[in-house]
Amino acid sequence: MENPVAAWTPSPQTIADAKVTAFIDWLGRERGIALADYDALWRWSVTDIDAFWGAVWDYFAIPSATPRGQALADARMPGAVWFPGVELNYIEQVFRHATDARPAIVFRDESGAERDVSWAELQRQVGALAATLRAQGIGRGDRVVAFMPNIPESVIAFLAVASLGAIWSVCSPDMGRVAVLDRFRQIEPKVMIAVDGYRYGGKAHDRRALVGELLGELPSVEHLILLSQLDPAAGTTGFANATTWADATAGNAPLAPEHVPFDHPLWVVYSSGTTGLPKPIVHSQGGVVIEHLKAITFHLDLGPGDRYHWYSTTGWMMWNFQVGGLLAGCTICLFDGNPGTPDLNALWRFVAEQRIDFFGAGAAFYASCQKAGIEPTQAGDLSRLRGLGSTGSPLSPENYRWLLDHVRNDLWINPISGGTDLVSAFIGGVPTLPMYPGEMQCRCLGAKIEAFDEAGQPLTDAVGELVCCAPMPSMPLYFWNDRDNLRYIDSYFDTYPGIWRHGDWLRITPRGGAIIYGRSDATINRHGIRMGTSELYRAVEDLPEVLDSMVVDLEYLGKESYMPLFVVLRPGETLTATLTATIRERIKVALSARHVPNDIFQVPAIPRTLTGKKLELPIKKLLLGQPLEKVVNPDTLANPECLAWYGEFAAHRQQAA
Repeated sequence: MENPVAAWTPSPQTIADAKVTAFIDWLGRERGIALADYDALWRWSVTDIDAFWGAVWDYFAIPSATPRGQALADARMPGAVWFPGVELNYIEQVFRHATDARPAIVFRDESGAERDVSWAELQRQVGALAATLRAQGIGRGDRVVAFMPNIPESVIAFLAVASLGAIWSVCSPDMGRVAVLDRFRQIEPKVMIAVDGYRYGGKAHDRRALVGELLGELPSVEHLILLSQLDPAAGTTGFANATTWADATAGNAPLAPEHVPFDHPLWVVYSSGTTGLPKPIVHSQGGVVIEHLKAITFHLDLGPGDRYHWYSTTGWMMWNFQVGGLLAGCTICLFDGNPGTPDLNALWRFVAEQRIDFFGAGAAFYASCQKAGIEPTQAGDLSRLRGLGSTGSPLSPENYRWLLDHVRNDLWINPISGGTDLVSAFIGGVPTLPMYPGEMQCRCLGAKIEAFDEAGQPLTDAVGELVCCAPMPSMPLYFWNDRDNLRYIDSYFDTYPGIWRHGDWLRITPRGGAIIYGRSDATINRHGIRMGTSELYRAVEDLPEVLDSMVVDLEYLGKESYMPLFVVLRPGETLTATLTATIRERIKVALSARHVPNDIFQVPAIPRTLTGKKLELPIKKLLLGQPLEKVVNPDTLANPECLAWYGEFAAHRQQAA
């Protein structure tokens, strides 16, 4: 990366057509603010914060019941006050885009079954369900929870709840009983909307018994709305105070959106909860509307007429970000099920056949496609695809090059980094800047992001803590039931008072781009040299024999540190002495001799959260002697069965110590 070469450079026409260019032109024409390029726009957006967010509001003409005044009335973090006096509703920004020219939602499941939802039908069902919920006593501030997969009905349910000024929260039906209860118990919902089951990997999973258990342990729930996915004839038999989805969405009730203050809660989303209770994070109606409009329009370059798909489950904040496409007038394209069923071209076929303009997924998906030798162009015509997003973990330079070689050599690759905390991105891209493999293009508009050293000083071209030095509208209002904001402050503001510390290692490049090096709480610190884990993973997983890997650096008081590397190999491969030597040499050349692991172990799987994150810190705690049941909640994992191997490994190490 010393002298990087751009792998993609936008054409003059691409720059002229970009939505961020239209915004720059509007600022010059309507505000008299002359900005030469994206860098100038970003610097203005994080310097004159009130003017920037006020301009975003006016540019999109966000509908509200009351006119806007000041955008940022109090810039404290936490405690910023945004758009005081404004009253609005999320769904008014959504349905201003209603049209007969294109569908609101396109849906496909892993079996290939498809359906479209028109804007008119979306509006009808949202209005009908809102009327049902209102009749069940739901109003402003009440909590409605959903146990639903990534299907159109989940979007309809969310919009209906938001229209009432009620508060939405969702868990994916593949989550376990304890994980769901750990989330929903905290917010005491009045209504649950659930499916009877779901399909994944070609198998049907009946969840009716679990729904009954959840209701038995959520005494605040007064009504159940049940959608029959697996057995349409089953109805609500066995459930008290239950209504079928069909009955709840029947009829034609007019939409009657409740106007709420800008900072009124919209939803509760949750941290992964791998250790302890997950943090119940509350975001505001207004904050999400304006942030998602900004991010999806300017940083994904999407608007009315575009088709937008980001593969996700409802348990990941990218589902919320996908639904946000409706705010910008996009047709949102949902896929439910296993992206590898029947093969890893399933999503690429969806993208090709539905003529999708922007496709996003977790970085692990693209790495899996590369490892499996998938040829996306064999799935169909991908010529309409102009942007490709990635998140969840760093996208390696090798993945960039594979995508350019195997999808299209003029593809705009746009990884983003942010999280559930913000329900958006701090770092991302724009189609007006060059693209360098392994590097995100820019800091997002309105996101005053820096890399800080230990003294709290900003760094350029050096790795430091990712911090945000100014408030953003979609930062959490608070955590639910967090007395005196203690947990909130401890989560983000414990290191640099008044400055948000996100917990990632970041390098801002001289070009203004950004590279994430992994979580700062899972750092490798070998012989005084700190390094993020992503660099080691890139070196190891580039080997064709290695499918996945995880490293933990164990530091013992009064002893030398011990760093094991765990690797998942291709079927049929074994960790021979030759392969072990190859891995060690690869790490030595790519990083340094200091970062070569003490031992390398072949494992059946790397434990990952439901959103695909590796469990580096919990496994580190386990190997340092903490009990398995205290370091990780199996219900929060995508593959909890693999924990037994690590538990046995830790026990053997402790016996040998």
